[in-house]
Amino acid sequence: MYNIIFGRNGEKRAALYLKKNGYKIIETNYKTPISEIDIIAYDKNVLCFIEVKTRKNADFGTPSEAVDKRKQQKIIQGAFSFLQHKNLECEMRFDVVEVYADKDFKKVNFNLIKNAFDNSF
Repeated sequence: MYNIIFGRNGEKRAALYLKKNGYKIIETNYKTPISEIDIIAYDKNVLCFIEVKTRKNADFGTPSEAVDKRKQQKIIQGAFSFLQHKNLECEMRFDVVEVYADKDFKKVNFNLIKNAFDNSF
């Protein structure tokens, strides 16, 4: 349960970080039967599907390394579902926000990886 709360807190902090950096948040925790997209937001005129990974440190690899090919494929499928559901055709990309935080979120650092992967499956 702690990991779920820790992850959700990271997602909330990442959304605030993105807003401060000019992103316009459209939706959070978008769910389909096969995937969940943490944050959907516009960065200027580009629709971004954003995966947030929160860790205390990189002892077992960076947070973005957890976004493997299988996870990427689920995010891509969720993105296309969102576009179809909203009847949108637009430029899009897939970003990852790495959140490093202590257990109480008193010290938080972010690493935004724009265009972390593409949709060429």
